[in-house]
Amino acid sequence: METVRKSAFVVQALPADAAETAGAAGKAEKEGRAAKAAKAAKAQAASRSAPLIHDEEAAARRRARVIGWGRFAVAVLLFVVWEVFTRLDWLDPYYWSSPSVILQTTWVQLTAGTLLSDIIYTSGSTVLGFVFGTLLGALLGLSFWWSKSYAGISEPYLIVLNAMPKLALAPVLVILLGIGFFSKVALAFSMTVVVAALSAYSGVKSVDPDMEKLMYSLGAKRMQVFTKVVIPWSMPWIISSLRINIALALAGAIVGEFIASSQGVGRMIMYAGTILDINLVWVGVVVLSALSMVMYWGVVLLEKGLSKGLGVR
Repeated sequence: METVRKSAFVVQALPADAAETAGAAGKAEKEGRAAKAAKAAKAQAASRSAPLIHDEEAAARRRARVIGWGRFAVAVLLFVVWEVFTRLDWLDPYYWSSPSVILQTTWVQLTAGTLLSDIIYTSGSTVLGFVFGTLLGALLGLSFWWSKSYAGISEPYLIVLNAMPKLALAPVLVILLGIGFFSKVALAFSMTVVVAALSAYSGVKSVDPDMEKLMYSLGAKRMQVFTKVVIPWSMPWIISSLRINIALALAGAIVGEFIASSQGVGRMIMYAGTILDINLVWVGVVVLSALSMVMYWGVVLLEKGLSKGLGVR
């Protein structure tokens, strides 16, 4: 039995070169593991010490989405609270109406009334007054660059006109031009022209005189300095006045319609007030609010286009 066991287990010695190869392989494997561990530790340390890359564009898009949804949620909440409070008589529905009744009245006025033509009438007078007032006012302000004496004489009168309550002149303009469309355009124009002129004049006064001297030293003529330096330099001031002017133009057109008009959202509100139709008054208020928002965002898009086209930041 013992002989069988001894013969079953035979221990053979490895050659010297095989033993060395096996040892070297084991050593290489250990070194490889150690190198991998060191590399992983180094990468982990580098990832901890490396600054995080912040994607500003993605963050701006996320912020814009959050702001957009937040605004929508606030608007929905306001209308829901308004509707609930009037249904529970916490707000007097005669004076405050309700969103559902206002929506119904708006639909009736759009389908059977003159609401659509009134919106077009008010929008047309506002936009025309805004465009002409801004353009002519900007040209007036830019013209002050040509003569300091002319600018010095005109500046106090511009300040007086800007401080004057121009809406107080609305009855005079209506009497002078009639109750038609052009009196509303004139009122919108008078509200915007002075603001545009002062904004352009502020841009003219901020022009770098060293830049002008450099242009003259290079042989530029006065008209070239005006077109290549003064106008581009003043454009940010002119563009910044657009948002203010669109609101002033709408206010001027509405006041003109309040005084005397045959059409317009302002005329509709005045008519509804005389017959004590509170729901129709609220329709006019809501329509004017929506109209002002549309015009404001239109001007924002115009500003972005002008700024991009002129290289203004």
